[in-house]
Amino acid sequence: MKFKKRIAFFTAIMMALLTVGCGSKSKSASEDSATMESVYGTDYSENEYCEEPAETADAGVTSGNGLEAQVENGRKLIRTVSLSLQTKEFDSVLNSLKTKTTELGGYVENSSISGNSYSYTTTRYASYTIRIPADKLNEFVDIVGELGNVTQENESVEDVTLQYVDVESHKKALETEQARLMELLSTAENMEDLLAIESKLSDIRYEIESYESQLRLLDNQIDYSTVHVEIFEVERMTDAGEKGFFEEIKERFGDNLYKVGHGFRNLIIGILGALPILIVCAAVIAVIVVIVKKSIKKITLKKQKKAKENDYEENFK
Repeated sequence: MKFKKRIAFFTAIMMALLTVGCGSKSKSASEDSATMESVYGTDYSENEYCEEPAETADAGVTSGNGLEAQVENGRKLIRTVSLSLQTKEFDSVLNSLKTKTTELGGYVENSSISGNSYSYTTTRYASYTIRIPADKLNEFVDIVGELGNVTQENESVEDVTLQYVDVESHKKALETEQARLMELLSTAENMEDLLAIESKLSDIRYEIESYESQLRLLDNQIDYSTVHVEIFEVERMTDAGEKGFFEEIKERFGDNLYKVGHGFRNLIIGILGALPILIVCAAVIAVIVVIVKKSIKKITLKKQKKAKENDYEENFK
């Protein structure tokens, strides 16, 4: 009798692990419920165990068609925007960008600034990854567009509605399965049954935590849109509008004239900036020249003196 009861107990466990959507009215599910009732003297009716899955089915997540039905209630969208802009007021733009981000309830996820040098030829560059509440995204993009000259703007939208609903339905199914096992755990009669149920419960809890982690990640990406902002410090803005033939020639001529003037200016600044080094080099060269001249003069005098002595000796003889 105990052996039969043991078999019936494990049959009940297997039935609990096989499926979570007990909304099915199949004959096998009814027989398993009857088996559990006969073993434990408890009414494991279908309605009791399938209450939460039935709600899930009503929400439209029990099948592919169900997922599509629930999508109609509200889509889960991940929006990403990329902006590139030019400015002559680099520091002011950075401060305004940070201030507006905070005011709209966002935060800076990553930032990088380069070219922060005292060199006269260096222009600075900044890159920001900013997270903004999804309902404030359009307002933030408009604000950034007013800070400088926008040269590039891209936006992408990823629809993760089906993925989100699928993960959520798996999580709910596992929670229902966990509740069943908890009831079986309270009726376990020996240590072997207890350990078997607890082992399965541990696996289910791990899966539930994994799905919860995925949902948290998706919620963060959905609730906070991502904005990539590149800021270039320039001395001359780029005109991004459409131009006619003569206007383009005029602009090209002006650009080249500006480059020539800018190059000549840099040359003058470079020479003047290098004056201290040039003065030191000139002084060193002057010292070397003086030393060489003195050495040559000394050698010449010695040769002349020796030549005179030789002439004197010859005349004396």
